[in-house]
Amino acid sequence: MPSMNTGETTSANSRVSSFEVTGRIASIDIFRGLTVLIMVFVDNLDFVKGLPWWTYHMPRQANGMTYVDMVFPAFLFVMGMSIPLAIARRMAEGDSRGKIWRHLVGRSLSLVTLGLFIANGPQVDRQHAGISAVSWDLLGFAGIALFWGASSSSAPQVHKPLRRVVKYLGLLLLVVLAIVFRRTSQDGHVAWFDFSDWEILGLLGWAYLLAGSLYLLFQKNFAALAAALVALSALNALSAAGWFDWLKRFPAYVQPFEAGLSSITMAGLIASLILVGGVLGNRFRTKSFWALIYTAVLAGAAWMLTPLGVSKLRDTPAWCLYCAAANTLLLVFLYWVADIKHWTSWAAFVKPVGSNALLAYMLAYVAYFIPLIFRLTADGTSGWYGVMRSLLFAVLVLAVTAVLTHFKCELQV
Repeated sequence: MPSMNTGETTSANSRVSSFEVTGRIASIDIFRGLTVLIMVFVDNLDFVKGLPWWTYHMPRQANGMTYVDMVFPAFLFVMGMSIPLAIARRMAEGDSRGKIWRHLVGRSLSLVTLGLFIANGPQVDRQHAGISAVSWDLLGFAGIALFWGASSSSAPQVHKPLRRVVKYLGLLLLVVLAIVFRRTSQDGHVAWFDFSDWEILGLLGWAYLLAGSLYLLFQKNFAALAAALVALSALNALSAAGWFDWLKRFPAYVQPFEAGLSSITMAGLIASLILVGGVLGNRFRTKSFWALIYTAVLAGAAWMLTPLGVSKLRDTPAWCLYCAAANTLLLVFLYWVADIKHWTSWAAFVKPVGSNALLAYMLAYVAYFIPLIFRLTADGTSGWYGVMRSLLFAVLVLAVTAVLTHFKCELQV
């Protein structure tokens, strides 16, 4: 391995602490946009019958993964890539670590709240809640739009008191809906929210909180961040081996963090430091060299852990690390194309989704919850006709997101 050029890097530790980005990183926006678009497509594809096995998730007990099993990890990975950039911008604005951590906790709990809303929406019991599931969901989406839309930094700069009123009206609506929510549990009892399923957004929120907190704690020490990734992977391996089965007796909200998902987020954070932050060198050749070494290490570790299984549904360490390695390779390619060569026009179609990912994600769920719009999905189809319907639905979500983004309608937590 070549030694670090002292003229190119002073020290990895100091460079992590002075991570500076003046604008948006095109490759990360493109990565995020493509991931959201594919996620909407494959979620819809799950409705379609009669397709080859590789178009669905692998069964829980099977060892292996399809491209569908790699979509959610890509979302975790790109979220991790964004953490150093977001924290660097806040530090540049003069925010203290305490203030940044409070903001990080707020964002994480917002994602968890949105996940619980999505996961519990279909379970509303009209008889006990006094409102239908569809009405509860629609009002919930309205509350989300008012609260997190008014909180967006790109929201129209109307009179500040009016923005505050709109924001808290949305919050009040969500609180009322939470109060009236009732469902019937599997044992026939009337119950409140089900905390056993965080949904994708909730899982993202917990992983973001853990990885972001570790970065705030160790940001001046690249070796410590790498050790954190190793520790998370080791914990996941021990979990896959059954060492922590005794934790299953406790409810999900007592143990919200998942070492495997957090390790993917941490892997994305480290990839961002190597490739975007330049902690091991400033020139692209040096960055790409270390990124490829990093990819090889991730893939090698995944291969060594393969005896514990390769499965998304079981959250095995080999699945996590193989996906992290694949995403690192994709990041290197996109970074070279978009940020080194500045070839970005080809990806203009995903730019709105890349910068407004939460809105695109929520729009897809609006369609799932509203019967009239649900007809636009691929539900009940089969074969290639269903594939085309899934693709058209993804394009529709993309188009609506583009229009709303053009008019400064965004969702930000």
